[in-house]
Amino acid sequence: MHKTPLHAFHLDRKAKMVDFAGWDMPMFYTGILEEHHQVRKNGGLFDVSHMGRVKVQGRHARRFLERLCTRRISDMQPGQCRYSLVCNDHGGVHDDIIVYRMDEDDFLLVVNASNREKLLPHFEKVKTAGEMQLKIEDQTLSTAMVALQGPKVIDMIRKFSSEIPNLKRYRFAVKNLMIMKVIVSRTGYTGEDGVEAILPAGMLGMAMKLILKDIDMDSPDAVIKPAGLGARDTLRIEAGMPLYGHELGEEINALSCGVDFAISMDKHTQDRGERFVGQDALEAAQKAGIQKKLVGLQLEGKRAARQGMTVLSGGKPIGTVSSGCVSPTLGYPIAMAFVDAGMTALGTPVQVDTGREGALFEGKVVKMPFYSPTKAG
Repeated sequence: MHKTPLHAFHLDRKAKMVDFAGWDMPMFYTGILEEHHQVRKNGGLFDVSHMGRVKVQGRHARRFLERLCTRRISDMQPGQCRYSLVCNDHGGVHDDIIVYRMDEDDFLLVVNASNREKLLPHFEKVKTAGEMQLKIEDQTLSTAMVALQGPKVIDMIRKFSSEIPNLKRYRFAVKNLMIMKVIVSRTGYTGEDGVEAILPAGMLGMAMKLILKDIDMDSPDAVIKPAGLGARDTLRIEAGMPLYGHELGEEINALSCGVDFAISMDKHTQDRGERFVGQDALEAAQKAGIQKKLVGLQLEGKRAARQGMTVLSGGKPIGTVSSGCVSPTLGYPIAMAFVDAGMTALGTPVQVDTGREGALFEGKVVKMPFYSPTKAG
């Protein structure tokens, strides 16, 4: 298995380690619930070095990304990040990615760990088919990436940087920290504010000491404590954020996934100069009518709905759960599910079949995200 530059840090803190997409990663340190609440109340440190980082630069970089991505890329400004999908020919989703525009023809793509190895040949295929001149460089193993997420993170960062707290959402800055360059972005995958930092793998230990030198992460009142993959998942479900293999997948139509904002087909097609991979299939599906849509469910009881469970309405199957948990913040079960397009109205009563005879979870369709800092007051 691959090991991130923070592997020793995880072992020193006695993290429960698991194999995640070929990486030895921490599921939790002290407990998923404790780490979840830490991020919602103060701040959490996530090792996300397992995610892929791919450099794309050269004469045809913009043209390549317009062909690759469902979102328009050429109108991005240097210092801007943009969420997009990468589709296959029949409109399914290879992955969801974040594009960083470094300069005119210089971009960085952050991709999911589980998809990096299949995306790299796909990138080369798109490049070759378009006879494009550009360089594609996988920098995953030569760089590291950490995320600091939580309501008190930005105030903490303000103590040693005036620029980073002033970054707008989905913007980044390149900072010189001692002898290294660090890319600091403000995106996030938890529903909370925060930042991500990308830096050379060999420099991560030094950077951690500089950034966290005044923080005792073992203190009960610490602003920042490490958090693992378990809390990352419950946090992203509360925030209504899709995950590949759950709400996104090769056989799931991109227009069903609740991220239509990341798909530019109509008004930008002429401007972008390239039709993206999968656009023909998505236009045909849109014309025929999308059969399934992603919705949020609020359920009764104290047990979580799990991926694959059948969603019913009036005793008839209408869909399937894609993700679910008992929300640590809200205190009741929530889930995301693909249901028939005609059954998406807020308040629609539903039941979730647990697979055990006569055991149903009662619930209703609700708006996503389930949680946001604004909602929490």
